[in-house]
Amino acid sequence: MQINFEYDNVAASSRLEEMATKRINKLVDKYDFIVRADVFFKTENTSSKDTGRICNIRLSVPGPRLFAEASHEKFEMSIAEAYNDLDKQLRKKKEKMKAKQ
Repeated sequence: MQINFEYDNVAASSRLEEMATKRINKLVDKYDFIVRADVFFKTENTSSKDTGRICNIRLSVPGPRLFAEASHEKFEMSIAEAYNDLDKQLRKKKEKMKAKQ
């Protein structure tokens, strides 16, 4: 499975890529129909110091793509929230796929 990383106003980081890859691989182990993942890291100036480090993850699966976005004070927290959101979406998708069979 292919994972692409993009950075917007963020220096490329092998540590962030490793963290995101671990989370995505957990999803791939649970849901074997994931084809590809695109991960976007960006920073935004916000009025709150608790947000501004944004992680977007887009998964290519059969049917419509799945997408999750999270903004926290640290990228680690944003990765974790996006992972949790995608896990819920994938669980629902898998249930629908089983129902169609």
